[in-house]
Amino acid sequence: MFDVFGSVKGLLKLDQVCIDNNIFRLHYKATVIILIAFSLLVTSRQYIGDPIDCIVDEIPLNVMDTYCWIYSTFTIPNRLTGVAGKDMVQPGVASHVDGQDEVKYHKYYQWVCFALFFQAILFYVPRYLWKTWEGGRIKMLVLDLNCPIVNDDCKNDRKKILVDYFDENLNRHNFYAFRFFLCEAFNFINVVGQIYFMDYFLDGEFSTYGSDVVRFTEMEPEMRGDPMSRVFPKVTKCTFHKYGPSGSVQKFDGLCVLPLNIVNEKIYVFLWFWFIILSVLSGVSLVYRAAVCFGPRVRLYLLRARSRLSNHGEIESIAEKCQIGDWFVLYQLGKNIDPMIYKEVISDLASKLENKKRSIV
Repeated sequence: MFDVFGSVKGLLKLDQVCIDNNIFRLHYKATVIILIAFSLLVTSRQYIGDPIDCIVDEIPLNVMDTYCWIYSTFTIPNRLTGVAGKDMVQPGVASHVDGQDEVKYHKYYQWVCFALFFQAILFYVPRYLWKTWEGGRIKMLVLDLNCPIVNDDCKNDRKKILVDYFDENLNRHNFYAFRFFLCEAFNFINVVGQIYFMDYFLDGEFSTYGSDVVRFTEMEPEMRGDPMSRVFPKVTKCTFHKYGPSGSVQKFDGLCVLPLNIVNEKIYVFLWFWFIILSVLSGVSLVYRAAVCFGPRVRLYLLRARSRLSNHGEIESIAEKCQIGDWFVLYQLGKNIDPMIYKEVISDLASKLENKKRSIV
């Protein structure tokens, strides 16, 4: 099992300098790890076995397996409920009449591993954009001040560089901040879009899949119609046609076991709940970001919370002179710089900005 998930362990590495927030990391780190791990899992035959095994007379089994995997299998939706072995062979598997009984073909199981990997890439795109646009600015400004033990001369020099940079570039960080806010919006659009993508991928079954599974567990046994068997059937039918000795077309109905679906059904139940939770958290994050953008007092309170060791008067003095981009850079620095050193930076910056204001007046 370690061999399967060992390739994603690099994504677990923690960044020395934080340039985003916890909700952002749920998208590009937690979700990407989950999707890649699931993609690897469904391709690991040593844990699942062959993805399909078919039973049919007169046709070589390996030929039938390959044919049914390529051309898909099917179930009969109106035969999902009943007593197995009496009313039907398995849920969705029974004799049917062409043109009268609805037939549902299942093709997506061939593409699950590719779809999951493609989704992982999409979840990483906002992170890639932000990392490219950010360009290492916060790391450059931190200047190793995230370490509490720094030589005094070295610390003073680095604090001066940071304060001078902020003074010279005051009110020039708005574009930097808005690009981060845009990436946060991309995260929300992406997770909602992926819910619709999976609903399309599973023939309209994903949107209610998790709630149907929960409802199924609460129903009486004789009333149950397992939604997991409907979406990810473990036993299906497959029809093979070939020419007989006289040149007539012969039809062979086979039963196919899909052991891979026992994993797929659990994967998509988890993803249904994960994506719903992630979309809600992302929506709340956007509401929070809107409050930050349009509420100067909100920014002030947040900066106070981040620099709780600093004097409130100094923080208010800085907040009055800062635009939203300057606030965002200061807030990000507060996440990375040691609290005691950050307190000194705030104090020095407040003094410098105040002296600059007096000299202008």
